Amino acid sequence: MAKIKYRTFGEVEEEYLRNHPEEIDDYITLLFDEYAESGNATTLFASLRLVGRIKGVTAIADATGLSRKGVQKALSENGNPQFGSVNSILNAMGYRLIPQKLAEAPISM
Repeated sequence: MAKIKYRTFGEVEEEYLRNHPEEIDDYITLLFDEYAESGNATTLFASLRLVGRIKGVTAIADATGLSRKGVQKALSENGNPQFGSVNSILNAMGYRLIPQKLAEAPISM
């Protein structure tokens, strides 16, 4: 009897985005919306790692001036990246961080 190899959700998600690169912009927007709600950096970095693999870690490293290992470490689940590193990686992928006004600010003046 043949052993069935199941794919992880991440593998399915990566294959889908590789086959539908036009969906990456919406995917990035959605993952940052989810991060804004949950504050779950682990999920955010896992999704950015996935996009990084699709766009090419070597190309991102070349564009940012970080080493390939530096890019991988910055987006790893055990990493504690500096804001500048994440910003450089996002820029290399073709994105930037833009503040968005909240409907109700937690601190009023």
